Amino acid sequence: MTSPAEIPSYLQVVALPRECGPVLVPSAYEDENGHMNIRHYFDLEAQAIAEVFDRMGITDDYRATRGQGFFTAEHHIRYYAEVHVGDRVSVHARIVERSDKVVHAMAFLVDDTTERLASTLEVTATHVDLTSRRVVPFAGDVAGAVDRELARTDVDWPAPVCGAMGVRARAAR
Repeated sequence: MTSPAEIPSYLQVVALPRECGPVLVPSAYEDENGHMNIRHYFDLEAQAIAEVFDRMGITDDYRATRGQGFFTAEHHIRYYAEVHVGDRVSVHARIVERSDKVVHAMAFLVDDTTERLASTLEVTATHVDLTSRRVVPFAGDVAGAVDRELARTDVDWPAPVCGAMGVRARAAR
């Protein structure tokens, strides 16, 4: 588990590619507790992850022509700071690691108004054959695209992962 000292700073996060925003938080996003409702954190962060996957070539065309895509296997969301109506938020993303069939990624929602990390969404996504609905290895061009994205988001600070998910090595049989 990540301790508060290991949470990246606002400046560290905004050095990553911005995938979403800035968005001015509208009053429709407010919940009964006076801050942005959890569904909007998730929607914005999931949109950022989708942008990364699109950039890696996992698009509607890819799904249609190759019959393959990504399924989210797990996700974990954490909240670090409240976001309020009228704040400007942005979402940045990075690939944490990959195997030949799985991508482990994170989205970082920052409050640009307060200059704080507000939330993270951690995702593991499996590459699947959409006909058999089974996990399959990446083709070489897709693996290359994932590696380029991994290099593009390589930073000198550890991802604040939850520790309960990620790329797992299959035990010897």
